[in-house]
Amino acid sequence: MNSKRIVFLLLAVIVAGTTAFLARAWLQGERAAILAQARAGTHGAKAPATAHKVLVAKGLIRTGHIVKPDDLRWQAWPAGDIAEAYILEGKRQLSDFVGAVARNPIGPGEPVTEAKLVLTGTRGFMSAVLQPGMRAVSVAISATSAVSGFIYAGDRVDVLLTHTLNTPNGQHKATETILRNARVIAMDQKVDSAPTDKPDVAKTATLELTPKQTEIVTLAVKMGDLSLVLRSLQENADSDSIATEDAPAEPGDSYTRDAQVSRLISDSPPPQPVTHTVFVLRGSGQNKQTLDDGNGGSGGEEGESGKSADKKTPRTTTFTRTYSVSP
Repeated sequence: MNSKRIVFLLLAVIVAGTTAFLARAWLQGERAAILAQARAGTHGAKAPATAHKVLVAKGLIRTGHIVKPDDLRWQAWPAGDIAEAYILEGKRQLSDFVGAVARNPIGPGEPVTEAKLVLTGTRGFMSAVLQPGMRAVSVAISATSAVSGFIYAGDRVDVLLTHTLNTPNGQHKATETILRNARVIAMDQKVDSAPTDKPDVAKTATLELTPKQTEIVTLAVKMGDLSLVLRSLQENADSDSIATEDAPAEPGDSYTRDAQVSRLISDSPPPQPVTHTVFVLRGSGQNKQTLDDGNGGSGGEEGESGKSADKKTPRTTTFTRTYSVSP
């Protein structure tokens, strides 16, 4: 191979490498320009943030549900789509709607309006709290009969009745559970509670019961003393929360009598005194005397007529007198 061919080959390699380098640099520049243009277009198309926030539901709020602070939130809303009925942040406080009752179902993210709620203290509020087919009945309570004020609206309680029983063996005290898992819908006139509220002993508790159960509770108030026993929230942790919240109260199934509490009280009847009848023979006549083991004294005397002097009928024994005849 001569020197000319070697020089031409080297020049060809140099030219090819330079061309490839320049082409790569041009492609990188074009790509960078396209990306910059795309970023600029994206930022230019972004809608400006709106300053309006609307009150919406966090999750599903069912009819009759008592609204709690965790059920609501403020959400940004396009200015052109805000209806007059929507509740705007700054004009109303979220706490104004805590404790209200949902008149209609409100879906997650759906704007909340006053037409969909029944506010506390307004007409028809209590009827909106009640589930279909249920009734509200109030009972008088005290610190000892209502767990010292630790029962709030929304809790579940058992209803206990303490009364006196008139039995053939005398009077006895008894306590029985007449209702289980009853829903408390109000304490006095409060149907909600804040986490910072201190225990307050109310004077009345309003329960949500079936029509038959309201009759039972109304009669039980006249029969004796009622007590409310608070149930644990963890008892129904494994069951459906919706079904548990709407579940009606159940009939009670247990009782305790005073004889089960104190060994000094007996259900058996008191022992009856044992009496003995003695016949006293005096000549040709006879007298009958009754002796009582309870006092050891005589219960009275009778003549031949067989009637006691104190007009009581004693226990009698057949007696036959046989006269001896001398030959």
